[in-house]
Amino acid sequence: MNSCYVTTPIYYVNAEPHLGHAYTSIAADTYARFRRLCGDTVRFQTGTDEHGEKIVQAAEAAGISPQAYADRISASFRDLWPRLDVQPDHFIRTTDPVHVQAVQRALTQVHERGDIYFGEYGGLYCKGCERFLTEKELVDGLCPDHRKAPEKVSERNYFFRMSRYQDWLIDHIKSNPDFISPEGYRNEMLAFLSEPLEDLCISRPVARLTWGIPLPFAPGFVTYVWFDALINYLTGLGWPDHPDFPRLWAAAEHVIAKDILKPHAIFWPTMLRALGLAPCRRLRVHGYWNLDHVKISKSLGNAVRPGELLDKYGVDTLRYFLLREMSFGLDASFGEEALLTRHNSDLANDLGNLVSRSLTMLAKYAGDRVPEPAAGDEGEDDRELRRAFAQLPGLLEERIGQFAFHRALQGIWEVLGLCNRYIVTNAPWELAKDPAKAPRLMTVLYNLAESLRQLALLLRPFMPGVSGRIEGCLGLTPELREITLGSGSRWGLLPPGSQLTSPGHLFPRLESKAAAAAAPSAAPTAEVSGAAPVPLVELADFQKLDLRVAEIIAAERVKKSDKLIRLTVRVPEERTIVAGIGKDYQPEELVGRRVVVVANLKPAKLMGIESQGMVLAAKPEGGGLFIVSPAGEAAAGSRVG
Repeated sequence: MNSCYVTTPIYYVNAEPHLGHAYTSIAADTYARFRRLCGDTVRFQTGTDEHGEKIVQAAEAAGISPQAYADRISASFRDLWPRLDVQPDHFIRTTDPVHVQAVQRALTQVHERGDIYFGEYGGLYCKGCERFLTEKELVDGLCPDHRKAPEKVSERNYFFRMSRYQDWLIDHIKSNPDFISPEGYRNEMLAFLSEPLEDLCISRPVARLTWGIPLPFAPGFVTYVWFDALINYLTGLGWPDHPDFPRLWAAAEHVIAKDILKPHAIFWPTMLRALGLAPCRRLRVHGYWNLDHVKISKSLGNAVRPGELLDKYGVDTLRYFLLREMSFGLDASFGEEALLTRHNSDLANDLGNLVSRSLTMLAKYAGDRVPEPAAGDEGEDDRELRRAFAQLPGLLEERIGQFAFHRALQGIWEVLGLCNRYIVTNAPWELAKDPAKAPRLMTVLYNLAESLRQLALLLRPFMPGVSGRIEGCLGLTPELREITLGSGSRWGLLPPGSQLTSPGHLFPRLESKAAAAAAPSAAPTAEVSGAAPVPLVELADFQKLDLRVAEIIAAERVKKSDKLIRLTVRVPEERTIVAGIGKDYQPEELVGRRVVVVANLKPAKLMGIESQGMVLAAKPEGGGLFIVSPAGEAAAGSRVG
C-alpha cells in the first residue's frame, strides 16, 4: 500500500472563492479519490492563508477586525467544499495556534543556522503578489498577473539567504525531471535560475503591519507571506514530531496554479533545504481559466462564482466540465454555452441516456432484477465490451498519474459509446419478441447492468455524486460500493437477482439562453390522413425542402404525452426534434438509428419544447407509423433527394 499526501495551496482570504479555486480543489480531490480507489493511504489538505497587508485593507473596508474578516472568508471556502464534493482530510488556517508555533519553530531553526539576516532592500513591490518583482518579470511596466505597476519600496527587514541554495536547486530540478510538471514549467524555472538568485525578504516592521506571526528572534517584526504560508504543508502533517510525518512528506504532491509557481518551485525548496528537509515529491501546475481571453481572478474583478454555477447546473456537471475542458498545465476558456454543450451532449445524451435505457429495459424485460446470464453465451461483441472495460484501469492509472484528467474522461467516454452501440447492435426489444431468444436477452441485459456498475466505479473520483446514484440504482452492497479498482474491475461481480431501481433523469437536458430567446411561440400542428388527396407540386417547391440523414443520439418521452418523443439528433450539428411516434416506438429502440428529417422546417414549440425539424414516417392504411430510414451507412448530414 502506497502513501500519498495531496495539497492545494492555502487560499488567500482577501475575497471569496472563484472558479480558479474551485478547479484547483476539484483536481486535487479527484486525484486523492483516485489514489484511494487504488487502495493507497491518502491525506488531502486544503485551507486558507490569513495574514498580510491585503487582509488588513479588506477588513478596514468592511469595518471589522482582520481576525473577524479572516473568519468570515475562511468559512466561505470551507462551506463551498462540500457543495463541490471536495472532501479534504484537513482544513488548515494560518491563524491556527498550531501553525503559528510551527512557523516560529521553523524561523528559529533557519535563523540559528545563519540563513536569516537583517538588511536593507529597495525594489519594485507588487501588493497583489505580495513580493518584489524584477524588471524582467514586468510586461509594459506592469505586473503580468495583476496588471498594475509595482511600487518602489525601500525598507530594513529580515531576509532569508535563498541565494545560498541556488546551485543545489538547479541540480535538484535537473536531476528530478518529474519534480515540476508539466515540463514547460520546469524549463521556465531553470531559465529563471540562470540569473543570480536574490535573497527573500521575510518580514515587515510592526510599525507598518501588525497582522502577522511575530518573529521569535526579533520583537518589532512580523513574518511576511511566504515564510508563513508555505509552512502550512508541514504543519498539516504535525511537523516535526508526528510519527507519520516522514512517510507522508516523502509522498507530498502540491497542486497549484501557475501564478504561484515561483514561490513553490524556488522559495519553498530552498526553505526546506535550510530546514534539513527534502523538497516535496512533485509540483503539479495548471494554467488559468480565462474569460474573454483574460485570466479569471479576484484582483481583475472578473471572478466567476462557483456557488452560482452549482445552483444552475449542479455539482456533477460542474466537476465534469472543469476536468474535461482543461488540459492540465494549459490555459482554458470558460463559457456557459460550452458548459451547456458538455452537459447536454456528454452527460444527458451519452451517460444519462445509457443509464436510463439500460434500467428501463431491465425493468421491462427482467422485472427490475439483475438477470442471470446464459451459460456459454458469449459473442464477439460481448468479448469486445469486456476487453474495453479490462483496459480502462491501466489507462486511468497512466493518465490520472499525469494529471491528464481530460484524457482519462475521454477514455471512459469511448467505452461508454461502445456500450450505447452494444444496445443498438443487440437490440433487446427485438430479442424480447422471440421466446427462443430469451437466454440471449438475459445475457445482453446482464452485460448492460454490469457495464453500469463498472462505469460507476470508474467515475467515482470524477463525479462521486452521480457514481453513487448509479450504484444505488443497481442495489450494490456496501462491500461493492467500497471496493478498490483492482478488485472491482473484475467482470461479473454484480450478483444476479439484485433489486434495481430507476434514478429518474440523471441529467435533464438544459436549454441555452440563446435557444430560448430564439424560440417562437407555440405553433399549431396538423394531422393529415393518408387518404386525403395530395395536390401536385412544382419541382422547384420540392427543392425548397432540405431533407437530411440524421442520427438519433438520445430519446425520451415528453411528459404528459403518450404520443410525443423528444429526439436529439445529429444532422451533423446537434438539434432537438419532437416527433409524434410515441405510440409506435419506445425511446430505447430509437437511439443509434439513422432517419430522414426535414432540416429546414421553421422551428415550433410543442409541449413547451422547441422542435427544430420533422422526422419522416410512413403510415400504411390501418397500420402504425414506420420511420423512414436510409439504406446502407449514409452519414449524418447527407442530403436526400
